[in-house]
Amino acid sequence: MAFALLTGRFALLTWALVSLATSIQGETVTFDWEIGWTRGNPDGQFERPVIGINGQWPLPLLNITKGDRVVVNLDNQLGNESTSLHFHGLYQNGTASMDGPVGVTQCDVPPGSKFTLNFTIAQPGTYWYHSHTRGQYPDGFRQQFVVHDPENPYSGQYDEELPLTVSDWYHDEMPGLLASFMSYGNPTGAEPVPDAALMNDTQNLTIPVQPGKTYFFRLSNIGAFASQYFWIEGHTMSIIEVDGVYTEPAEADMIYVTAAQRYGFLVTMKTGSSANFAIVSSMDTDLFDTLPSTLNTNVTGWLMYDDTASKPEPALLDVLEPFDDFTLKPQDGLELYDHVDYSINLDVKMGNLGDGANYAFFNEITYTQPIVPALYTALTTGDNASNVAVYGGYTNSFVLAKGDVVEIVLNNDDAGKHPFHVHGHVFQTVVRADDDWGHYDSRNHSAFPATPMRRDTLMVRPNSNFVVRFVADNPGVWFFHCHIDWHLASGLAATFIEAPLELQRTLSIPEDHLAVCRAGGVPISGNAAGNTVDVLDLTGENKMAQPLPAGFTARGIVALVFSCISAFIGMAVIAWYGSAPLSSAELASAKDFIAKHGGNTG
Repeated sequence: MAFALLTGRFALLTWALVSLATSIQGETVTFDWEIGWTRGNPDGQFERPVIGINGQWPLPLLNITKGDRVVVNLDNQLGNESTSLHFHGLYQNGTASMDGPVGVTQCDVPPGSKFTLNFTIAQPGTYWYHSHTRGQYPDGFRQQFVVHDPENPYSGQYDEELPLTVSDWYHDEMPGLLASFMSYGNPTGAEPVPDAALMNDTQNLTIPVQPGKTYFFRLSNIGAFASQYFWIEGHTMSIIEVDGVYTEPAEADMIYVTAAQRYGFLVTMKTGSSANFAIVSSMDTDLFDTLPSTLNTNVTGWLMYDDTASKPEPALLDVLEPFDDFTLKPQDGLELYDHVDYSINLDVKMGNLGDGANYAFFNEITYTQPIVPALYTALTTGDNASNVAVYGGYTNSFVLAKGDVVEIVLNNDDAGKHPFHVHGHVFQTVVRADDDWGHYDSRNHSAFPATPMRRDTLMVRPNSNFVVRFVADNPGVWFFHCHIDWHLASGLAATFIEAPLELQRTLSIPEDHLAVCRAGGVPISGNAAGNTVDVLDLTGENKMAQPLPAGFTARGIVALVFSCISAFIGMAVIAWYGSAPLSSAELASAKDFIAKHGGNTG
């Protein structure tokens, strides 16, 4: 009887432990997604093909709970394009193969192929998902997702959550835009200017609200290029989250959100109000080389207290003065990492190569996708996986030891702003210098914050620098890149190889991931060149274009291009004129000339 009682108690304890584990792990949420073309006209000005899910666009907003297991069965039915899927901002602890960037953690999924993502979400916050195939997500394959937190420290301070996205939008499709952008015909690297700004993939958005209530807005910039100034007239925002990290509350009248950044903020509605208030998002035109006179850089929505009342036009502002996110403090109080084990220096510049196109560079190298995805190289090169050489000479790769405090010193030698995003981590923002500060100088910099803001996307200012730190506590292969999609396409990226020997012991690649590589003719083992015999032999690796001949500049390329065009037009005119039939007057004149100077006039 005692044994039976003990057995019964053990069974009860086992059941309780299983129930507890199940509650911690959450539910399994499965999405069956057919990726295909449909039609969209979000700004009401131009209908065009867009990438939809199960025939629908805009794409579905995802609401997931911390601890849930997510399974995405992706079926590529685009027909003419490969694709991929990245859940932006997730650390993917233990599931690095599910991160999504092509050439880094996986192969492109060819048309007609299927691919499954399977991971558990252990972090709450505001995020978004998008294709990580070259230049694809601006064609519509992007949307917000939210991870709800049963232990949200601010849960008692608001009544309702409201999802909100801002983005830029192009009427032309990306393959054509990319071909023109990465071309000798665009030697200055001028990025295509968007045709519109959107809010929740539309314009003239209305958000019904009730007086006196407090709303938790979750804002994501899911655009390809433009940072946006965002404000709500007559209301103050209390920021409580950035890029999935809770912050101490900070009051703001206006925020600046770059491509890929996210904010969570509380807004309390007025009491007794029957007026409606404009919500405004304005693209940062400093990023644009030209500004078409027809472009409306703003998108406006409204807080609707009364749907019978008017929707007022927003006031014109002389100066845009956003809140400085560098001053935010994480709610958990994590202090500055006060020592550095490994420092990475990255110098940014833009310039031309021998094909005449304009490229982006880290340390004089423009990222060039390896033949074998870097994660697969890490898993198949044995002890050599710790040798950075196996990842190729054109991937800007760095091997990180587990547990090291890693510092990135990024110096921007370009006159533009760049939002840099790290996969697999958030970083502490240690320094962000003002415009035109130049390179970071360890002997002359602003004071380090005691509890720095943490986020996964940070903007460097023109001709300036930033310094960030993170702990290499997540074995995997992680991309670090500018999230202006034009600049990623032109090579502004690096690869962090974190604890590769541990990866070999703990990570295996699902068969369907390997199958899409085979379907696309991509090797799945060996070094960056696909060499499995001598992994230090990189013969045949993908390389960046050759440098320009000495003395050539972008201005010189422009002059050469237009000289060639002028010469071609001139020769065409001569050929056309020469092939045209003679008029009767011209024929008579010719006969007269021949008669006077000899020859047969017949």
